[in-house]
Amino acid sequence: MFNVIILGIVSLLTDVSTEMVYPLIPLYLTSKLGASPAIVGLIEGVAESTASLLRVFSGYISDLIGKRKPLAILGYGSSTLGKLFLYLSNSWGFVFIGRWIDRFGKGIRTAPRDALIADSTDPDRRGRAFGLHRTMDTFGAVLGILLAYYFFTRFSGDYSRVFLYSLIPAFIGVLALFFVKEARKSNKKFTSKPSLKWSLLDRRLKGFLIVTLIFTLGNSSNQFLLLRAKNLGFNDATVLLLYLIYNIVYMVFAYPAGRLSDRIGRKRLIVIGYLFYGLVYLGFAIVKNQSTLWLLFALYGIYIGLTEGVQKALISDIAPIDTRATLIGLHATLEGIGLLPASFIAGLLWNNISASAPFYFGGLMGVISAIGMMIVL
Repeated sequence: MFNVIILGIVSLLTDVSTEMVYPLIPLYLTSKLGASPAIVGLIEGVAESTASLLRVFSGYISDLIGKRKPLAILGYGSSTLGKLFLYLSNSWGFVFIGRWIDRFGKGIRTAPRDALIADSTDPDRRGRAFGLHRTMDTFGAVLGILLAYYFFTRFSGDYSRVFLYSLIPAFIGVLALFFVKEARKSNKKFTSKPSLKWSLLDRRLKGFLIVTLIFTLGNSSNQFLLLRAKNLGFNDATVLLLYLIYNIVYMVFAYPAGRLSDRIGRKRLIVIGYLFYGLVYLGFAIVKNQSTLWLLFALYGIYIGLTEGVQKALISDIAPIDTRATLIGLHATLEGIGLLPASFIAGLLWNNISASAPFYFGGLMGVISAIGMMIVL
């Protein structure tokens, strides 16, 4: 578990940095730089899709060379550079560049890192390993949001100062990564090139990947949740507290959900999580008062806690070791294929129909995906 703990610390520090800026970006874009919700959706869609599309390639390279750590270092370092562009930004174009570089780094690091976690743990403890990593990662998010709230209120809405301070934990996280050791299973080149032939994939994995793509079409950027809060009258500082509630609940549920999946199987938790997502998004569509929104952000944290680490563990269970990072990356790539249109569609629905429309669409897709997951797994 040494690697899991060190990687958890790295993710904790990186998420302190990321979540100091992430919930402020849609507010910064719309309030300070005059961007529309459609621009927010475009920036997030391109940035997150870049991250997801790169994961299959970084995973493939990791499997090909039998190394995880170098790609992880490159990825975390790139994300740190991206936050420097946010600090220097004076137009939404600079924000776009900063987010793209940041998400480029995430795309490079995620599949090798997750494969390293899987390589370093036994199958019957894999759920709790990913759950522990997600808990530490999300604890970093909680700290990051608290720091963002403190600096944002302490310095009277000075976005640039928060962006600058976010560089410190990001840099420390990169340094901590050098203490990670390559797991024995990945510390050699494999005898043949990793293969991604669809016909050779496990039937359950095929079904899971297809349903994931369908689900992602309704799973737009979380920044639309923050804009929804602003739409209902929350000020910028209070929006940060809403996002904090979501992350606290996510942190609380991630590790127990991982352990539970080791006992009862991954499928049940993923199905429940998708169904939960659909119902919560429908709640975001019909919510009328601010007090209910606090509850919805908490419930949204339950959804992500039930599914995020468990999905990674499921893929690690099914995938052969010589294509593990590749298939973890493929899963994220398929999410990315759906994420760009999902965020852009959400922005168009918001602009042209209503602020509720993106959430009706997302809720419907969540329910459909839950039913699909019951069938294919």
